[in-house]
Amino acid sequence: MSWNLVRLTLARTREFPEGSQEHAYELIVPLLSDGRIDREAFTASPARATVQKILPGQGVTRGQVLRKQGGWAFSYAPGDADDEAVFHMENHPLALGNYVTLTEPDGDALPFRVAAVQPLPSMVSR
Repeated sequence: MSWNLVRLTLARTREFPEGSQEHAYELIVPLLSDGRIDREAFTASPARATVQKILPGQGVTRGQVLRKQGGWAFSYAPGDADDEAVFHMENHPLALGNYVTLTEPDGDALPFRVAAVQPLPSMVSR
């Protein structure tokens, strides 16, 4: 198991029929060899699991990857109001080309594609 930098980019939507590399999330999460999140490593060091939301014209918003009842979420401030639920991250691998669905606080669900997975050598667990 190692901690990884995972980049998610917007997949095809009505507004972006070709997707968008500029609409992205960058996660630092622990992954098992099959690409699923290592819950044990996450539980041992939850503060290491971070997210950066990257939107054109809005810059970067930094937050935490959270384990919530029934799945995972990204949170940028205390409380649930700004949380973005992430579907397909519970038991599906974060492997190159796979998809996850993010539900924004306003209820919009958007597809994101795993565009890159890069091990972080300085964060390898032993």
